[in-house]
Amino acid sequence: MFRIGLLSDTHGLLRPEAKAFLKGSDHIIHAGDIGDPKILEELALTAPVTAVRGNNDKGIWAEMLPVNDFLKVGEIFIYVLHDLTELKIKPVAEGVEIVVTGHSHKPLISEREGVLYVNPGSAGPRRFKLPIAVAEVIVSGRSISARIVVLKDSNKA
Repeated sequence: MFRIGLLSDTHGLLRPEAKAFLKGSDHIIHAGDIGDPKILEELALTAPVTAVRGNNDKGIWAEMLPVNDFLKVGEIFIYVLHDLTELKIKPVAEGVEIVVTGHSHKPLISEREGVLYVNPGSAGPRRFKLPIAVAEVIVSGRSISARIVVLKDSNKA
């Protein structure tokens, strides 16, 4: 069994509540708009990290990140990109079972054509009245489950 911690849109703020939630993850996926390379360094202290560049990630450190990435966890293929509207592949045709995105700041789990789509929402500064959230995916063989967790906004950021 694998636990994959998901977050996106930290925009330079890695909340303690998000870090606490990610503890115990076997892998962490950051779906872009990281905001500061130190966030990736900090996440890597918890588990291996797969991260993609978001539209707000600028500078040399960000240019080194891919705009999308494939990841295999156990028997499951995951495709990661920041903005779902920029999805250029057909996940089913590519053998992808999970697509992880960010960008909208709206946490969402949905299924289309047998593919699980997960947007963990924003784990960084609050945007409008959208929740501060993270997510996880549990992979056990070919079985997949996902959940979103809304974090308390102790920062009021």
